[in-house]
Amino acid sequence: MVRRARVVAAAVGALALTSCSAPTDPAAASPDGGIVLADGHELGGYNPVAGFGSAGEAKMYDGLLRLDGAPGLPGFEPALAAEVPTPNADATVWTVPLREGVTFSDGSTFEAADVVATYEAIEDPASASEVRSSFDMITSVVELDPHTVEFRLAHPYAAFETKLLIGIAASEALAEPGLAAESELNTAPVGTGPYKLVDLTPDRAVFEANEDYWDGAPEVKKLTLLYVPDDNTRAQRMASGEIDGTTLPPVLARTFDNREAMTVSANTSADWRGVSMPTDNPVSGDPAVRMALNLAANRASMVDNVLAGYGREAATPMPDAYGDAYEPEAVFAYDPAEAERLLSEAGWIDGSDGIRSRDGIRAEFTVMYNSADTVRRDLAQAFASDALAVGIEVNLEALSWDRIDPRISYDSTLMGGGSEPYDPDPQAYNALHSVFLEPGVGSIYDNASDYSNPAVDSALETGRRSLDPAQRSAAYRDMQRAYVADPGSIFLVFLDHTYVSKTSDWTMSGPILEPHSHGVTWGPWWSLQTWTPQS
Repeated sequence: MVRRARVVAAAVGALALTSCSAPTDPAAASPDGGIVLADGHELGGYNPVAGFGSAGEAKMYDGLLRLDGAPGLPGFEPALAAEVPTPNADATVWTVPLREGVTFSDGSTFEAADVVATYEAIEDPASASEVRSSFDMITSVVELDPHTVEFRLAHPYAAFETKLLIGIAASEALAEPGLAAESELNTAPVGTGPYKLVDLTPDRAVFEANEDYWDGAPEVKKLTLLYVPDDNTRAQRMASGEIDGTTLPPVLARTFDNREAMTVSANTSADWRGVSMPTDNPVSGDPAVRMALNLAANRASMVDNVLAGYGREAATPMPDAYGDAYEPEAVFAYDPAEAERLLSEAGWIDGSDGIRSRDGIRAEFTVMYNSADTVRRDLAQAFASDALAVGIEVNLEALSWDRIDPRISYDSTLMGGGSEPYDPDPQAYNALHSVFLEPGVGSIYDNASDYSNPAVDSALETGRRSLDPAQRSAAYRDMQRAYVADPGSIFLVFLDHTYVSKTSDWTMSGPILEPHSHGVTWGPWWSLQTWTPQS
């Protein structure tokens, strides 16, 4: 079975909390006009070559493009590009004029060589970049002159603008090939973004406004991030007024409703959760079991109880944010009676203990989930309960990712996805296409069920390569219909990412569709650099 590499984050040390006051004056959250936020993600890892900020959320870097903040599915606007690029007739060549007069945080000048160096480092096998497969349509990046680059692609790719969100690093910082996970950029980022990292410890990162930022210096002058891995600890420190904001699981966030001077926000995301069903396992790989469990899963109950209403049911990786590309009829009814009928018809017969078996094989398999993630835990428990109701026993194991990885091709995993959701292609292709069954293609989390469906593959290829929006939308609707007729996994829910913050007098932008990666880089703070004090 194919094994594909993944860089796994290591645990870091204990938290040393920095406190702040709780007034609503925009400058009063900390004495120097900054804010203090607590996150559950460890600090560091600030290298775009390793995949940091692939959806354009990095505060220390700019991509060639950035999200425009529009409601629904956001569009793109120029950042380090001077304008949104227009491709050639078949979208295999994209010429990008670059913004002039931009400098990096180390004072060096931004030029085409930096763009070339960043993308070449991502593509370099020596980097072992987690996101390398996401850019495999690029055959070369060419400097036409110091202010123009040209991307040459192996095939037409309609969603290429999504690949221009990732941050650009200074070429000097990328001069020596090597593992992206070991680059100095992880702890000393050199970018053109609105903030500069000025101090970093395992439990605290301090960012200051880039006063020379090409789009204007941010008015929030200081941002302090604290690493607080425990959900309950973050909630307690939020309640005590020690921090200005944090991300919390939905049930815990709901406890802050109606608290004075506190705001609970839930941002819509394309971030899905589901259970992989590896084909090498005689139980999870059986098409009848896969279909039955899709019918047995009580997704509405999961949204209400596990997500406290902050989410939506999922049947495929495609949320309704995709408009015409979304197929509303591609769903699974909650029908445990039909699930039982399908299992019996396929030869899975009830045993004396209530668990089915076929040809001496017990209807039993394992679902692994990350032990640090309470939402995955609760979804896994709900799924196991639904499966047991139709005679399938699901054993749950709470593990670290480095213990999950070696078993992912045989045991099921409570998965998440939607890392680059700003076009249907990156949302669905890596989750479902059979190309990831080939040795060395993608990561272990791409198509983790090793699912193969020619109709799904064909529709995904049409959606990827067509330049006609109507044809693309039709292809993605076809894909969803083909998938629900022959499912390879059990997609369960789309999350709304939940945050708690102190009420303040800053004028902020509205929410944006969020990707799988979230935390205080997103939520109310995704556009921190644009905040202004209320007059």
